[in-house]
Amino acid sequence: MPVPTQWVIAPPRKTVVVKVADAAASNDTGADLVTHSLGSCLGVTFYDPVAHVGGLLHVMLPDSSIDPARAHQNPCLFVDTGVVRLLQMFARVGGVAGRAVIKVAGGAQMLDEKGVFRIGERNVQALQRVLAAQSLRVSAWEVGGVISRTLRLNIATGEVTIQSPGQPPRRL
Repeated sequence: MPVPTQWVIAPPRKTVVVKVADAAASNDTGADLVTHSLGSCLGVTFYDPVAHVGGLLHVMLPDSSIDPARAHQNPCLFVDTGVVRLLQMFARVGGVAGRAVIKVAGGAQMLDEKGVFRIGERNVQALQRVLAAQSLRVSAWEVGGVISRTLRLNIATGEVTIQSPGQPPRRL
């Protein structure tokens, strides 16, 4: 008598959407953190491969000194205050900054054809300064250009994928 085929159906993954000027951290290995529409904004992921903890920040502007009141109200609006907030959230769910695998996407030149404002480029420079001050390094980047990106972090595996309009997802 033939052995019946068994189907293993994986439960659906939870998706936590991180909006513009926001952050999330999780130790739920059944979850993905995702952010959409990264143009000049940066998506920054932190992942602790030992604790299986991840965090995601979607930050808009480089420097909180341009509007300290808004930075106090929403630290995730700015690179300098947003990274600090993400590190706090990451630690609260068990992540260790020194073990963090950091990946970054975005920083495109959107709606600024002449390059007058260069917000994307300035965001990248600000992130480099902030991370260096914390003795942290980025392990992978996909920044610049003129395309929008969606960034996804799988909490179980630490895999980070990027997708742009009309393109298949790719690993970062």
